[in-house]
Amino acid sequence: MVERLRDHYEIRDPRVLEALTEVPRHLFVPEALQGRAYGDHALPINANQTISQPYIVARMTELLEADKTSRVLEIGAGSGYQTAVLARVAGQVYAIERIPELAREAQSRIRGLGIYNATVKCFDGTLGWAAHAPYDCVLVAAGGPEVPEPLLAQLKVGGRLVIPVGASRESQRLVRVLRTEEGYQHEEHGPCAFVPLIGRYGWNNE
Repeated sequence: MVERLRDHYEIRDPRVLEALTEVPRHLFVPEALQGRAYGDHALPINANQTISQPYIVARMTELLEADKTSRVLEIGAGSGYQTAVLARVAGQVYAIERIPELAREAQSRIRGLGIYNATVKCFDGTLGWAAHAPYDCVLVAAGGPEVPEPLLAQLKVGGRLVIPVGASRESQRLVRVLRTEEGYQHEEHGPCAFVPLIGRYGWNNE
């Protein structure tokens, strides 16, 4: 899996590649799907959610440019796999998952792996987590119609926010937002498809 990320997808950050080598992806998918855990695809998990394709996890993590001094906010923890990867490259990870069952399972998995610099709580992720702001990096693992304002407000000057954004729930563009002294710079990094970002500053839960 990691060789493909490096050779085919040209993921270059050695810390990201090392993190994906160290985190056992099969522990984050249902037992019946563990044989497919290292394939080049997303997989279903509980509550009609998904664990992202390894490439997307690696690409989003690389775009954050996090290091061991970074405080990271993750929206949409899901299985906890992206949380565990972020915990390997960042100093502290604050993850939010809106579905209680998934939040509990994600927290249990990362603790079971001996990861103590990441915390998962159940909440509306589009509101962010103001108590620990500002953040060096924000990663949103669900597709919204636009970048939620609270997440922009909680991003540190010089920080980076990575999010899928699209006018429909079915397809998005991967966007990186850089916060500067003058405002926000947006970059596009190609098409992607995520589960909808549900919340006050996302899509309605219909």
